[in-house]
Amino acid sequence: MNVEAGFWGVGVLIVLLVLRVPVAMALVAVSFGGITALIGMGPALGVLQNTPYSFVASWTMSAVPMFLLMGFIAFHTGLTGGLFEAAKVVLRRLPGGLAISSIFACSGFAAVSGSSLACAAAMGRIAIPEMVAAGYRPSIAAGAIAAGGTIGALIPPSILMIIYGVFAETSVTQVFVGGIGIGVITAVGYCIVVVLISLLRPDLIPARDTAPVSEEGWAAILRVLPITALVLVIFGGLFSGLFTATEAGAVGALGTLILAGVTGKLTRQAIGRSLMETVTSTGALFIIGVGAAMFTRFLGISGLSNFLSSFVAGADLSYVQLMLVIVLIYLALGTFMEPFGAMLITLPIFLPILRAEDISLVWFGVLVVKLLEIGMITPPVGMNVFVIKNVAGKYVTIAQVFGGVLPFILMDLLVIVLVVALPPVVMFLPDLLR
Repeated sequence: MNVEAGFWGVGVLIVLLVLRVPVAMALVAVSFGGITALIGMGPALGVLQNTPYSFVASWTMSAVPMFLLMGFIAFHTGLTGGLFEAAKVVLRRLPGGLAISSIFACSGFAAVSGSSLACAAAMGRIAIPEMVAAGYRPSIAAGAIAAGGTIGALIPPSILMIIYGVFAETSVTQVFVGGIGIGVITAVGYCIVVVLISLLRPDLIPARDTAPVSEEGWAAILRVLPITALVLVIFGGLFSGLFTATEAGAVGALGTLILAGVTGKLTRQAIGRSLMETVTSTGALFIIGVGAAMFTRFLGISGLSNFLSSFVAGADLSYVQLMLVIVLIYLALGTFMEPFGAMLITLPIFLPILRAEDISLVWFGVLVVKLLEIGMITPPVGMNVFVIKNVAGKYVTIAQVFGGVLPFILMDLLVIVLVVALPPVVMFLPDLLR
């Protein structure tokens, strides 16, 4: 063991990331170089040769392309297009009804796509122009959508949660179930923010909409019923034990394909774009995962993981102190790194510590995903904010979107405090379904 080499490896990795080297390449380079320095070129080449297959060949990992395909087909065939209109029918009379409708539409879209960026892009195009036309301050309208998009990684199927479950060697289904509770709490928290703003600052959010429901509104509800029923079937089967996570993804992809065909929305162009985006997204995720798997091997060979676990045990940190350190690290990483990279470079360090402290890895997985999603709307590299700017640039500037998400970030921090202080908030449903 050579703990010093492990620290050097972590330091070099941080420098490479600061220099904007792609996460996957930085992980592979540091791991290969570190293993070579510790035990030689031959073993390092063996790790480089075997890790891609051993990582990709995981049965659970095959859920990733299935859920991605499900989301892309639903998006490109317009099966989720009526979510915002349907939510307006039910929620329009509430203070800030349009913003609340967009948040719940994001939650519904999340149950199909599992992607924060896809949520923000899809809802931003639809909802922001309508909110601005109704008298909403553009910054608040954009902030609500950018924040609502973060729900995409909390409500299953979450690609982040699948990757986490594989690396933590814990049940993806259990993490999914835990994510539902926090996803709902987050959505409700965002709605509370909207209501408070509408009551305290009516100049930012107009009075509630009392117009009668149009025929188009009722038609929108009918349009989203098929995809809603499919989602209920998928997750009913998943949480009842009828499907594994991978089988649920396959059922979802096939079901979405059939629905698009039956409704006449399945075109050759939609299939081509869905397949291409599924392949490119899966490839991007997997290469980062391979790098992270190699980095885990390097840290294990150097002995750094065991050293840090022993150090934390010897330092006698309280639960609150340990969680405060971890939360601050993830919040800091979220300001300049995308979620997958931030998660995969830290899990090899944190997981041994958590196991030594007997902290539930299911609970921690939900906490990590929530922390990483906060990073999607924090400056300077809040990816959801830039997506909103791209789809609604004629209404807002980057600075205005960051200003608009601020009250939602404050609510996110309250949710983090709740999750850390009361772990049963996350674990209630997973424990109930065991």
